[in-house]
Amino acid sequence: MLGISRQTDYAARVVLHLACLAPGAKVPIADIARHRMLPLDFVRRIVGDLVKAGVLKTSRGSGGGVSLARPAAEISLGEVVHAMEGGIALNHCVSDRRVCPLADQCPVQSVWVEATQVLDDYLVSVRFDLLALRSATHQSAHQRVQAHGRVRGAERCPIADVVST
Repeated sequence: MLGISRQTDYAARVVLHLACLAPGAKVPIADIARHRMLPLDFVRRIVGDLVKAGVLKTSRGSGGGVSLARPAAEISLGEVVHAMEGGIALNHCVSDRRVCPLADQCPVQSVWVEATQVLDDYLVSVRFDLLALRSATHQSAHQRVQAHGRVRGAERCPIADVVST
């Protein structure tokens, strides 16, 4: 099976969680792990990787937590995949042509390159602000989390306006 790693899946869930909250909201890492049903130690490592990549930011102390480094509309699923996986390549010959001595003449290699580019372009086009709006059930779950969770720096979820109208 061709697929992404578990850490990339979890990273997308962490970013989506934050994208569903009001801009500037800060949440304790433990709350994200609990609400997204993810192992806390794993989430800590993922947050560290996403901070290094400029996707998330953290602040310490009272009122601290983890938040998006930029608006959700400026963060793509492709950026998260690149941060966690180091890029996309459907075959080793896509990322390093030296792997195969026949790469320059191989018709299949050119298809792998094109397919990789199509997938990468698509993932880069998928923005977290739109993902946050995709499911009414998902939105209402986040409204409940924000109402009962320890969300700091934001009064309410912007999705509430979309759901209630």
